[in-house]
This record gives sequence, structure tokens and C-alpha cells, in this order.
Amino acid sequence: MSQAKEELAKKAFSLAEKYEKTCTGCAQTTIAGIFDALSIKNDDVFKSASGLADGLGLSGDGSCGALVGASMTLGYLFGRERQDFADMMKPMKSYLLVKKLHGQFVEKYGTCRCCDLQTSLMGRTFNLLDPKELDEAMKFGMLDHCSQVAGTAAKMATEIILEAQEEEQG
Repeated sequence: MSQAKEELAKKAFSLAEKYEKTCTGCAQTTIAGIFDALSIKNDDVFKSASGLADGLGLSGDGSCGALVGASMTLGYLFGRERQDFADMMKPMKSYLLVKKLHGQFVEKYGTCRCCDLQTSLMGRTFNLLDPKELDEAMKFGMLDHCSQVAGTAAKMATEIILEAQEEEQG
């Protein structure tokens, strides 16, 4: 990967990390990091990730929101459009790119499930809808841990995006 592309991937990491620490909402912070690093504007994609933090709706019981947000970005850039809805092969590129992202993420963290990430990174899971549990999560360094995960997902996705764009131009 060229120096310029590596810098964009690092920028996506830094922005997503910063956004997670200051704004929270791992799916949105990951999307914002990628979009801002690559100068992409789409408030609809960003807004659609609103309910995806902490394994879907703060449930802890779903895929990591950072991974889902990064996957949404890959789908936005390489996915099937509505006009091609009946063509079952059109989304194949996005499937393969998201599978690549998933593989890299699981290789790094050992899981893609939010509750398993929490246990791995902080020794336990937290019910973020409970104010006492949320306070406890902050004491366990959740913002620091999750900001690293969001940054990593943003960096991985940005690298995949740049590689795929290079192949398309190829």
C-alpha cells in the first residue's frame, strides 16, 4: 500500500478513535472516521447507524457496532443498488469485501460479538442501559477500549476500500 493510502487509513483510525471518545456510538464513529478520511459525504448512511452501538441497541448481544459500521461503508461504496435488486450476483463484491473485513477483525480480536469483545477487553460485559452499569463500564475504561476497536475497524475498512478502488481502476 502506498504511503498516501497508508496515511488515509491512519487518519480513519485517528478520527474514529477520537469520535468514539467524544461522541460515542461505535457504528457511527467508525463510519464518520472512514467518511471524513476519504472525504465522503452521506448523512443517510451515517444516520442509519444510529441504533447499532453496543451490539445493536445497547444490547451487547450482536455484532460489534464498529464492525457493522465499517461493513455498512463497504456496502455503500461497493454494494448492489435498488435498480439491480433482482440480480443476486450484484452484491457479491460487497459480500467478499465485508467477509475480508470480518476475517481480519476476528483474527485480531477473536470474535465479532460485542459482549465477547467486552469480556475479552474488560473482563466482563455491561448493560449500558443501566446507569450504574454504564458508570461501571466507564471505570473499566470502555471508552478507551471501544475507541481502539472503532479506530481499528475504520483503518481495516479504509485499507480494503482503497485496495478495491485500486483494483477497479486497475
